[in-house]
Amino acid sequence: SGLRLVNEPEAPRPGVPAPPRAQPERTRHDGGAMDSDTRSTLIEMYAQGYDEVVRALEGFPVDQLTARPLSGKWSAAEIVHHLAESEMQSAIRLRKLLAEEHRVIQGYDQDEWATRLHYNDRPIGPSLAALKAARESTQQLFLLMTEADWRKLGWHTDTGSYHCERWLTVYAEHAHGHARQIAALKAALTT
Repeated sequence: SGLRLVNEPEAPRPGVPAPPRAQPERTRHDGGAMDSDTRSTLIEMYAQGYDEVVRALEGFPVDQLTARPLSGKWSAAEIVHHLAESEMQSAIRLRKLLAEEHRVIQGYDQDEWATRLHYNDRPIGPSLAALKAARESTQQLFLLMTEADWRKLGWHTDTGSYHCERWLTVYAEHAHGHARQIAALKAALTT
């Protein structure tokens, strides 16, 4: 059956190697540490992400937030809700990497979330507030993280080995990429 006991490990996903046995304070030792200039640039990019999304939404026709003028692409409302929920997840992911002994980062199906959580049926204001709060509270942690913190290693259920520097690389760009998508939607609707 598809049921499993609470303490029974998940079956490995195809293409994703099984996680190594958890060890206290695992850190990456692959020699691929990020230099401080790159990290600072990514932290600054992360800090600007919310403002980029807000700028992209400026002048967006409110009655068109749920429109899909680009085939196969999410609406602006869907993007904003995705950003909020993804960023809340990302904030927890970083905290798990920093604070937990057995760091497992659970993946999720973003398209299922968009459907099941009614992204096109909800106002975007609370999700913008959640995006802003998740990013602001996470930025506070950056100032307190040590070099050892940046190298703490966890396991992502979809992609395997996962550490704080990889987290920063992914989420520094995340809001900016979606801001560009919102801008493209706005251009498609207003031209």
